[in-house]
Amino acid sequence: MARAVLSPRARLDLLEAVRWIAKDNRVAAAGLRQAVVDAAARVGDHPHLGAVHVELADDPIRFLPLIGFPYVIVYDSAVEPPLILRVLHGARDIPEIMRDL
Repeated sequence: MARAVLSPRARLDLLEAVRWIAKDNRVAAAGLRQAVVDAAARVGDHPHLGAVHVELADDPIRFLPLIGFPYVIVYDSAVEPPLILRVLHGARDIPEIMRDL
């Protein structure tokens, strides 16, 4: 199966996060970028890998924490390839953001 694709909004989320982190730690910023690439590959191979959180969004929207980072990817598992909708820091108001999705 193909790698998951980042939506324009997810690309912007990632760019903003990488720029913010790179101010203090370029290695960590590159690590976050790679964690998203790795997650996109895993989600592409296994679209149902992430968790459904019906309190935030209906299935087929799923949530997958990024290994080693306080970020979560939000993606649509019903399309092929899966579409990453957002890359969000866990400290953000995710329920509020999901209302606008």
